[in-house]
Amino acid sequence: MELDFEKENGLIPAIVQDHTNGEVLMLGFMNREALARTQETGFVTFFSRSRQKLWTKGETSGQKLLLRELRVDCDRDALLVRAELEGGAVCHEGYRSCFFRQLGRDGEVRVVAERVVTPEELYGKGRKP
Repeated sequence: MELDFEKENGLIPAIVQDHTNGEVLMLGFMNREALARTQETGFVTFFSRSRQKLWTKGETSGQKLLLRELRVDCDRDALLVRAELEGGAVCHEGYRSCFFRQLGRDGEVRVVAERVVTPEELYGKGRKP
């Protein structure tokens, strides 16, 4: 099956979900090369829009995503990546999921999860993700 990478300038969104409990962990973007590397290595790789290069989740922090299953949406322009988190946090701010904030109807933002580790524990003192 050919995926439609053309709608978003060569990128497709990749929603990452915990393969055991269904928790949504993060959203990243993949180009053809990132998808191929993910399939070849078994570790989830994305294309960084800000750095304009490939990056494998956990290459700096050690919080890797082990590929368990790939699903394609009906339009063939998005992926659901079911993965196993090797480590405690997928978020660079130290939370298990990147979706740790809740936006209320009143517009107020609330943190609704506990931080698993500090960013310093993930990346070392003085280093940025």
